[in-house]
Amino acid sequence: MTFDRKNLTDNQLLDLYKRILKPRLIEEKMLILIRQGKVSKWFSGIGQEAISVGVTAALDSDEYILPMHRNLGVFTGRNIPLYRLFSQWQGKANGFTKGRDRSFHFGTQQYKIIGMISHLGPQLGVADGIALANKLKKNGKVTAVFTGEGATSEGDFHEALNIASVWELPVLFVIENNGYGLSTPTNEQYRCENLADKGKGYGMESHIVDGNNILEVFNLLSELKVSMKENPRPVLLEFKTFRMRGHEEASGTKYVPQELMDLWAIKDPVENYRKYLTENGVLTADFDAALHAEIKKDIDESLAIANSEPEIESSLSEELNDVYKPYVFEQVNPSEEKENIRFIDAISASLRQSMKRHENSVIMGQDIAEYGGAFKITDGFVTQFGKERVINTPICESAVVSAGMGLSINGYKAIVEMQFADFVSTGFNPIVNLLAKSHYRWLEKADVVVRMPCGGGTQAGPFHSQTNEAWFTKTPGLKVVYPAFPYDAKGLLNTSINDPNPVLFFEHKQLYRSVYQDVPKEYYTIPLGKAALLKEGNQVTIISFGAAVHWALDTLAKNPEISADLLDLRTLQPLDTEAIFASVKKTGRVIIYQEDSMFGGIASDISAMIMENCFKYLDAPVKRVASLDTPIPFTKALEDQYLPKGRFENDLKQLLVY
Repeated sequence: MTFDRKNLTDNQLLDLYKRILKPRLIEEKMLILIRQGKVSKWFSGIGQEAISVGVTAALDSDEYILPMHRNLGVFTGRNIPLYRLFSQWQGKANGFTKGRDRSFHFGTQQYKIIGMISHLGPQLGVADGIALANKLKKNGKVTAVFTGEGATSEGDFHEALNIASVWELPVLFVIENNGYGLSTPTNEQYRCENLADKGKGYGMESHIVDGNNILEVFNLLSELKVSMKENPRPVLLEFKTFRMRGHEEASGTKYVPQELMDLWAIKDPVENYRKYLTENGVLTADFDAALHAEIKKDIDESLAIANSEPEIESSLSEELNDVYKPYVFEQVNPSEEKENIRFIDAISASLRQSMKRHENSVIMGQDIAEYGGAFKITDGFVTQFGKERVINTPICESAVVSAGMGLSINGYKAIVEMQFADFVSTGFNPIVNLLAKSHYRWLEKADVVVRMPCGGGTQAGPFHSQTNEAWFTKTPGLKVVYPAFPYDAKGLLNTSINDPNPVLFFEHKQLYRSVYQDVPKEYYTIPLGKAALLKEGNQVTIISFGAAVHWALDTLAKNPEISADLLDLRTLQPLDTEAIFASVKKTGRVIIYQEDSMFGGIASDISAMIMENCFKYLDAPVKRVASLDTPIPFTKALEDQYLPKGRFENDLKQLLVY
């Protein structure tokens, strides 16, 4: 191994040695502890420390790094107190996740480190969002994100690289190519000779680097950092390296040929650098011994602190309260001046007024800029707010949602438009596993609203007509809003954008241009979790939301003899159970009306809640009315049969005579 110190001073060389030695000595201690059963799991980075250490040393302390689960050198390089890391690994309170997630699955704004989730790929898109925020701030900062060669096969990798290249984002994509994805060798993962070659397909600068040579890593990263400040752009870096331990300790390394282990043992990044420094008179034996003793002392003292810390005591209230970031609703009362507008106009007005109110807000989506979006909701927004804040995205929902999380992490509000709610399936993972769980895991907000044009009745077929709210009401950490009227749509969307938690905001397409209402011209807010009682009666409670509210109103207009409470839920998570139970206790009969298919829909949970809490008040079984348990068809006759509009009136009358 050849080292080139370039213009580095002896002190700089020794600093890099201290940085690379520390994670190695911690790892050696951890291997002892895991054999003693004092640590449950460990992902070793022995053999590839030079990458995380070199990258971290080259970046400023206020530049974000997104590491993987074997990048200990990133955490020690940011000088996180060791006792906090040990507490994290033991699930103690001084860790970063209150015992809710293990090992390196955490982030910390204090040290500008954003940890991974086990699905790997989304963090690449998060880096895009962080870098986009830096670009908007014009602060010249770069972002570094780590991944392994295995995760380069994930769609998120390609989406994130494409976005970074198209948007010219200052991101360092760090691939640690250690030869194996758990046990699968690279020749069974991809066919190109070098992963760096993939950068060419995205018009991206790329480099192949000796990942075991600390000076090569540090010098290249230092040069790139200066260059990217002057010329912001993404760079793909493939670091050739090897891990000398298993994927995690229980995996072992029996699947690796011994000759390969022997070859890479010779290339040990710590031993080779120590030898270079010693031979060039930079490192003395006495200094090396003193440094070993100092680090080991820090390790032992920090372990003692972590070991003496009591085990976390579970608290039901704390667990439930940490699912969402606390948010105090800001009541802004509506003005008296109103205008008669459509549902779609109310959405557009909310977005305009919210973007004026929040100068740190960014809206992203397919065709939303000059074209104005598929439904023309953002028509004229580019002229008013500029292309920096109204951003056309490639067709890559997963990375765009992840980028929204990155914007949130770096101080922005993200509004993401799904062209159709159906398409959210390709962005499902970062919504339910990243956005939804971030505050619970490490108390980081996910200030992202995902707008969801949805619903049937327009003969758009199986891929443009779904109302898929139940995919998300099931997931703790998400808020789900589903208005039926322009007035509610504007006020609830304003509140959703204010709320620092992730919100899925459903907008029924059939209502866009068919429903008018007098709506206040100025900005106002409506609290989430409050249902609206549209009609009052004493025979039956009708619970609904979205377009089905209008269908219920039509049915009641045809049957004026029916005395009904009609409850428009407006928000599905949080759910206004108080209003539901109060109405059911009054009427004794309840019918739940949803457009979604029956099985697994939110009507099922509402029905169960009513049975558990209001059973003694019921005069009849809870009735659910929903669409058929089939995909939604295209032809009008089939779609009409699929939707519950033709069945509701009969079911309602049957319930009344039960």
